[in-house]
Amino acid sequence: MSDGFVALYIFMLAAIAGHVIISRVPVILHTPLMSGSNFIHGIVLIGAMVVLGHAQTPLEKALGFLAVVLGAGNAAGGYVVTARMLEMFKPSAPKGGKDEPKEPQA
Repeated sequence: MSDGFVALYIFMLAAIAGHVIISRVPVILHTPLMSGSNFIHGIVLIGAMVVLGHAQTPLEKALGFLAVVLGAGNAAGGYVVTARMLEMFKPSAPKGGKDEPKEPQA
């Protein structure tokens, strides 16, 4: 077997295993799961920076720069989405309730 087929096999196996695992996670646990994946995206970003630091050819530098930009966008976007998801769990304040003071009428 060539190395390309082995890499493709491992990639497909990881994709299928990831899909099966994620599909079995209850809905209430998706927020902590996203926070964990954001942590992993941060590690990927650090790896892309290390690889970019060792790049020698212009193609390697361009691909490394693209990896850093996309990794940073992915990590930052993941944190924004997680923050929005956590906002949905906060109780909303009642509008126009009995506890609000009324303005005196003239």
